[in-house]
Amino acid sequence: MTEIDIAKSYIKAVQSGDQAVLGSLISPQVVWHQPGDNQFSGVKNGIAEFGEMFGGMMAASGGTFAITHAHRFLANGDLVAIEIEFAAQRDGIKLDQPGIDLLRIADGKIVEVWLFSSNPEQEDAFWGK
Repeated sequence: MTEIDIAKSYIKAVQSGDQAVLGSLISPQVVWHQPGDNQFSGVKNGIAEFGEMFGGMMAASGGTFAITHAHRFLANGDLVAIEIEFAAQRDGIKLDQPGIDLLRIADGKIVEVWLFSSNPEQEDAFWGK
């Protein structure tokens, strides 16, 4: 699979909630850079820390957090940038904005991820401290 194929499989797995495929694509030693200044922000080291963060985000959003669209997949060597839109809601509050997911892929696995939000203040307010 090319880096683009891996990135597309990752997005599809996130959108469908396919934990088995996610587990096969994300390196056990993944380094995950979660943006912002909220309870989920910061660097997560390894699949366990990533899983704890992602599970927390799903719990906090009542299972509504989702990547709603993936528009473009752009590769440069081992990096793939994905133009996305993501959304969630809880307690009448909505989170809905574009962003960029940047994946570094090595040996067929996602080894590092940087996320970029178009409105970090909205995202911080949604997730809270």
